[in-house]
Amino acid sequence: MMTIMRFFGPAAAAFTVAVGLAGPAAAIDIQELESPGGIDYWLVEEHSIPIVALEVEFGGGARLDPEDRLGIAEMVAGLLDEGAGELDALAFAKARDDLSARYSFSAGRDGIDVSARMLSEKLEPSVALLASALAEPRFDEEPVGRVRKQLLSNIAERSTDPNAIAGETWFGRAFPDHPYGRPASGTAETVAAIDVPDLEAAHDRLLTRSNATVGIVGDVTPAEADAMVDTLFAGLPEGEPLAEETAEGTPPPGVEVIELAKPQSVAIFGHKGLAREDDDFIPAYVLNYILGGGGFESRLMEEVREKRGLAYSVSTSMLPLDQAALYIGSVSTANARMGESLDVIRGEWKRLAEEGPTAEELEAAKKYLTGAFPLRFDSNAKIAGYLVFLQKEELGAGYIDTRNDMIEAVTLEDARRVARRLYAPDALSIVVVGQPEGV
Repeated sequence: MMTIMRFFGPAAAAFTVAVGLAGPAAAIDIQELESPGGIDYWLVEEHSIPIVALEVEFGGGARLDPEDRLGIAEMVAGLLDEGAGELDALAFAKARDDLSARYSFSAGRDGIDVSARMLSEKLEPSVALLASALAEPRFDEEPVGRVRKQLLSNIAERSTDPNAIAGETWFGRAFPDHPYGRPASGTAETVAAIDVPDLEAAHDRLLTRSNATVGIVGDVTPAEADAMVDTLFAGLPEGEPLAEETAEGTPPPGVEVIELAKPQSVAIFGHKGLAREDDDFIPAYVLNYILGGGGFESRLMEEVREKRGLAYSVSTSMLPLDQAALYIGSVSTANARMGESLDVIRGEWKRLAEEGPTAEELEAAKKYLTGAFPLRFDSNAKIAGYLVFLQKEELGAGYIDTRNDMIEAVTLEDARRVARRLYAPDALSIVVVGQPEGV
């Protein structure tokens, strides 16, 4: 909701490789490796198509932005492919296109994400060019000014976007004393104040070897992957590992309404969730599908849209951030229907807490969640991203084999117990933007 969307360009489809899974574990052999230069990474060899997918996450992201330079992580990410080393922005773009490579860079609350799709026959020069972008961004005057204007334009648009206003307000209420409560994209004032020395300092702080998590999938051997990884990180500072901290913050219960002259209102609602390492996370994940994560199969869609026609869509999701765990949802509807929509949502929240799911709901959720799991591995890019996820969450490579078993093992008793623990209707924190009636 609040993270920056990735862009892979018009040729992205050519860089997506289906692996044809009958079952996740049957098709994925994860190698947990360390390069000669001391970089840990995970590799899946897939030699059927001559393409290599790379995913890297540098932990930290916007939460490391200085208070007076909010938005600098996003600005750094936006400038990594705008010239590097001896190549200005145009020369860099030409070199990338000549290699038929695709790079993308994005920033979020918890990290800087790097994605690459490269032809195996041009792997060495493609990696060298990407390494230059990571270690030697130029921050030239013209692209810095252009990216700054783009960010300022986005900030101006967000200032009148009900979804953005609701999201930023909700997080600001939940985390008044933590970086999660600040606008990750910054403000007009903080972005305008960013200069080249600020960008250089932020680059050295945000892109470090010690906070990089790496996944590689495709037509590459372990020896080639070793060389690839060491080339990518050779020019980056070692840095200090990020401290493992928990954000102090509790979304305040109750409703805040922000008046905005729009024909529809948007509401963000939620409260504390469960961390991924919590023993009850898997049952909670199944419960979320039942309440609001299962699209048209969910209770909220049935009660809010199908039965009453109050809103086009309503959804919920588990949101385990690096330093906090949230359970959050959203609904958008006509101003006149917002009050009733929230009443129904609160009622379903309470009903699930008190009664839990039915046996039929539980079985349907487990069937869908286990059956859809292989779709997370239908491309090299998705697999590489999943390798990063498994490492960051310290789930282990075997999680791919055991995840569905853990979901299947959730009993009705488990689900009802966790529902009582997770769902707290009186703790719901709600932010509504628009001119809602009955709120």
